[in-house]
Amino acid sequence: MMPTYLPSPPQGVWNLGPVPIRAYALCILLGILVAVWWTKRRWVARGGAPDDVLDVVMWAVPFGIVGGRLYHVITDPELYFVAGKQPIRALYIWDGGMGIWGAVALGAVGAWIGCRRRGIRLADFADAVAPGLVLAQAIGRWGNYFNQELYGGPTTLPWALEIDPAHRPLATAGIGLYQPTFLYESLWDIGVAVLLVWAGRRFALHGGRLFALYAAAYTFGRAWVEALRVDPANHFFGLRLNDWTSLVVFVAAVAFLLLRRPRSRPAPSVEPKSPATPTAS
Repeated sequence: MMPTYLPSPPQGVWNLGPVPIRAYALCILLGILVAVWWTKRRWVARGGAPDDVLDVVMWAVPFGIVGGRLYHVITDPELYFVAGKQPIRALYIWDGGMGIWGAVALGAVGAWIGCRRRGIRLADFADAVAPGLVLAQAIGRWGNYFNQELYGGPTTLPWALEIDPAHRPLATAGIGLYQPTFLYESLWDIGVAVLLVWAGRRFALHGGRLFALYAAAYTFGRAWVEALRVDPANHFFGLRLNDWTSLVVFVAAVAFLLLRRPRSRPAPSVEPKSPATPTAS
C-alpha cells in the first residue's frame, strides 16, 4: 500500500570524490538559472539587449547571496554567536539559512549597479525580473525539503511531510509527520508567477509596479505560511520577525502600487465646437 504522506528524501548530499554536492545549493542554482533564462526572454521582448541581463545578473546574484545570508544571521544570531555554537558556521551557506528579503534588498543594490553600467532603468529591469524571481524562490524552497527544515506543526493530512528523528523538534520527537510548509510556499510562488504574467498583460504594469505586485502577493502568502512553521524564531509583540518584515514590505508595496497608479485624463467639461458651416454667397 502506498504511503499517504510525503516521504523524506533519503539524502541531501552526494559526494563526488572529495567534493560534496548539496541538494540545497543545487536548488538555489537551478532557481537562478531559470530566473535568468526567463528574465532574458522578457527583457528582449521589451526591446532590451540580450547582454543586459547577464551583465546585471553578474552584480545582482553575488550581492543577493550575501544579503540573504546576512539577513538570516542577523535575525537569528543565537544560532551562531552564543556559548556552545560555532561562529564560523555563519559562513556555511550550504547548510541552509537564506533570508529572502536580505537577498532582494542587497540584490537590488547589485542590480542598480549593473543597470547604471548598462544605462538602463532599474524599475524597468525589476518588472522584467519579477516573475522569474518568484519562480526561482519556488524552486529554491525544495532545498528546505532536502535539508528537512522549516516545516510546520504535526499533522495527519494525506500530504504530510515525514521528518527523520534527527531533524524533529524535541517537544514532538515522537511524531513523524508535519505540515510541508516548503511545499505550500513553493506552490504559492508558482501562483504568484502566473498572477504576474497575467496582470502584466492585462493592466500593462510598468515603472516598477509589476515588481511591487510581486512583493505584495508574495508577502501575503508568506504571512500564512510563516504562521504554520514551528522552527525557532525571534518574536516581537507575538509575531515572528519574518512576519513583521512581510507586513512592512506588503504595506510599502501596496502604497507604491496606489501612488504610482496612472491617472486618466479628466473628460472635457465642454465639448469642442465643430467647425462652422460655410454660408452660401
